[in-house]
Amino acid sequence: MASIKDVAAAAGVSVATVSRVLNAHPSVSADARARVLAAVEALEYRPNAVARSLRTDQTHTLGLVISDVLNPYFTELARAVEEEARALGYSVIIGNADERPDLQDHHVRNLLDRRIDGLLVSPTDGGSPLMLDAVRAGTPMVFVDRWIPGVDVPVVRSDGSAAVRDLVAHLCRLGHRRLAIIAGPAATTTGSERVEAFRAALAEHGIPLPDAYIGQGDFQAASGRRVTEGFLDLPEPPEVVFAADNLMALGALDAVRARGLRVPEDLALAAFDDIPWFVHTDPPVTAIAQPTGELGRAAVRALVDRIEGRTPASVTLAARLVVRRSCGEAGRPAVPAPMALEEPAAQSPSPVQRSTSVQRSAS
Repeated sequence: MASIKDVAAAAGVSVATVSRVLNAHPSVSADARARVLAAVEALEYRPNAVARSLRTDQTHTLGLVISDVLNPYFTELARAVEEEARALGYSVIIGNADERPDLQDHHVRNLLDRRIDGLLVSPTDGGSPLMLDAVRAGTPMVFVDRWIPGVDVPVVRSDGSAAVRDLVAHLCRLGHRRLAIIAGPAATTTGSERVEAFRAALAEHGIPLPDAYIGQGDFQAASGRRVTEGFLDLPEPPEVVFAADNLMALGALDAVRARGLRVPEDLALAAFDDIPWFVHTDPPVTAIAQPTGELGRAAVRALVDRIEGRTPASVTLAARLVVRRSCGEAGRPAVPAPMALEEPAAQSPSPVQRSTSVQRSAS
């Protein structure tokens, strides 16, 4: 393997000149720079990243702690983060918290020990002393999807409140009046705000949200199934179940089928967080789609701004409602004209801040 001395000898310059070229120092002449870069390519020289980090106090590595790597939403988010980081010259180390605060802290501690340049976190709870200490110590950090209220860290998230209002309006137009929700953990910002958005949207139509129609889940499929079974056992079961994430929606679908019931004939179903699988279920599931890829890319850009001395800004992007057949008859009017055919689930349109759109699927 070629060394920096080999590059210097091949280019006919000093080791210091090679170092200045590799670090984009402006003092090197165009001729010397060209000779060094040619030698680097010919010798297939690769700088020692560890040694460089000791000299510059930067590793060009970001840490990402996500809530659940098995959740397709977070898998897509992680992919977008890695792609954007790579484009900006950074590598990413990913930790999976599995919705456990103790695992979250484990990954945060390990990433800080590895001297990462910055940290992206989707918090599993209201905040740990370790993470708050890292913020106070000046660790560049950005919250993505979820956040810790009151902590001075940029937040990159989506706003689903308008899309939830669109969903409730759609359900009311289909004649539904008994609407229930499978909530996520109240300790997470997404868990609490989706319940409040749902309650507020129902109130606009004069529909209450009884306690019996609020089931406590944990963003896992098993809890979606358990809560839906409880709904079905009520003296007056709901007509619609809105799951506050995709995995709980899949669990709800399992519960309905286990009873020999049908969606939407016996129970309508909708979900927060659209995923590619929902176009392949029977029936395809109505869902609120977040601009997941753009959230990941925006989070990386905000973190790199913070690392490189620029002032990052929080970003809020709009979610949108995607109408499919899981809430009622496909032929009944569900959204105001004009209506657009849905694009494939994996291709989300570019989001516009604080705006929302409604799509009707031909599925």
